[in-house]
Amino acid sequence: MAFQKSRVYVNKLTPVARYAVMTLLALIFALPIIYMAVSSLKPYEQILRDSTSIRAFLPIGDLSLANYADALRRAPVGRFLFNSGLVTVLTVISGLFINSLAAFAFSRLRWKGQQLILSVIITLIIIPFETIAIPLLFIVNNLPWLDANGFTLGWLNSYHVQIVPFIADAYSIFLFVQFFKGIPGELFDAARIDGANWFQIFLRIVIPLSGPVYATVAILRFLTMWNQYLWPVLVIRTDQFRPIMVGWGYFGGGGGVSMAYLIMATLPVLILFFVLQHAFIRSISVTGNKG
Repeated sequence: MAFQKSRVYVNKLTPVARYAVMTLLALIFALPIIYMAVSSLKPYEQILRDSTSIRAFLPIGDLSLANYADALRRAPVGRFLFNSGLVTVLTVISGLFINSLAAFAFSRLRWKGQQLILSVIITLIIIPFETIAIPLLFIVNNLPWLDANGFTLGWLNSYHVQIVPFIADAYSIFLFVQFFKGIPGELFDAARIDGANWFQIFLRIVIPLSGPVYATVAILRFLTMWNQYLWPVLVIRTDQFRPIMVGWGYFGGGGGVSMAYLIMATLPVLILFFVLQHAFIRSISVTGNKG
């Protein structure tokens, strides 16, 4: 409802005023990224000199890629990017399937205790991860894990400890449920008459029609997993499994080297958003219209 009201207010403006407002808002949100990108090209002394003027946001002065080279020398940035990419992609892909399948059961099937369990899942959205991090750490520390040779390994300092606890996600299930409820029921009735079971309906009807919500959940989960910091700090001890955000500990302060490292950490997120932005915006619009 709030989305619809804000859209009405914007639509009342003239086209020139509307674009001026949107440009101003975009510029405000882009300023930190602009500052970070420009500072990553400047030496530390110039960043300090320019910090009190508009020059801090302009690519002028002694510009070079030295900060990027220095960042690559100080830390195994490539390894950190690989670790974050592997953990994030596996979590997002498995989460998209499992969370959407669960949401399909909640939105289209009828079974005892359905509403109660869905209410409990939705309630989990308001619980901060920080409140369950320590209990979760104790749980995973006592779980077994077998390698390919059958030897028992721990969960700490591994990839799976960063993936498995985050595959199921309450907010993702909620978004899928809301979207699936908007799919016409006649499609399911026709498929059932043709002899399709519920899993076939999910694969052949629901998934092809749900591109926008899949894109939205993918972006949100990608952001969450890519920016993971607290949990990896608790469970990861070596660079072999350390993700990109935890690797920032190699760079203290806010100098150009730190900015260069953060630019490298931010690029995958920006690329993903630009690839999926149309589906993301379409999903937000559909949600707003339903509200």
